[in-house]
Amino acid sequence: MNLYLDIETIPAQRLDVIAEIRDGLATRLAIDIANVKPPGNYKKQETIDAWTADEMPKAVRALSAQFDIDADAAYRKTGLDGAFGQVCVIGVAFDDEDPLTIWSPDYTDEAALLEDFGCLLVDRVRPADHFATLVIGHNVSAFDLRFLVQRHIVNGYRPHAVIGKAAQAKPWESDKVFDTMTQWAGVGSRISLDKLCRALSVPSPKGEIDGSKVWDFVKAGKISEVADYCARDVEATRAVYKRLTFQAA
Repeated sequence: MNLYLDIETIPAQRLDVIAEIRDGLATRLAIDIANVKPPGNYKKQETIDAWTADEMPKAVRALSAQFDIDADAAYRKTGLDGAFGQVCVIGVAFDDEDPLTIWSPDYTDEAALLEDFGCLLVDRVRPADHFATLVIGHNVSAFDLRFLVQRHIVNGYRPHAVIGKAAQAKPWESDKVFDTMTQWAGVGSRISLDKLCRALSVPSPKGEIDGSKVWDFVKAGKISEVADYCARDVEATRAVYKRLTFQAA
């Protein structure tokens, strides 16, 4: 059996992690503000006073605005870190069946999401096929599988044997896990799924949404659209896999 897999992730939902990010940047902000001083070539007190009254507030506001930008960027990066980011959608397809997506409007309940995923695999994969099921995905070795296993550990939920086996495989062990990015670009090199689709004349899954916009869509209550995007990624990955293995698409 072939199992095509893709996940969508969001940044940390833990308040302590968010506070830690902002606190760390706040220390740097305080230092930067303390270093806001008149230019060294200003000697006259009235010139220094004028600069302090007019220019210093502008400099402080600019630093504060940059702080907010940097804090948001640092926070969003946690969505790529299995220690603190979370899975919000899991997309799968078995062989040539239509893709399935697992998600919930309550995107914070990651434990329930992972449990539902495990139950799906228990229902669909016979124990005799645990080590004969090939997991296929784009950057699935370095990201999807590792992230999934990390989040299973954080939630205290043992991953299904198929996921555990694939996560332990080397990216080039294509009989255990077929990573379309590695099989095209080689170990250590990268190519986006969108670019690979265009190279192989496969319909790209990209549209209004891409990975960088997942959190914005989820926050806006549009997680169903994220799930649709994930399903398109699964479809595109299957088409790419068939092209890479010289099968009829």
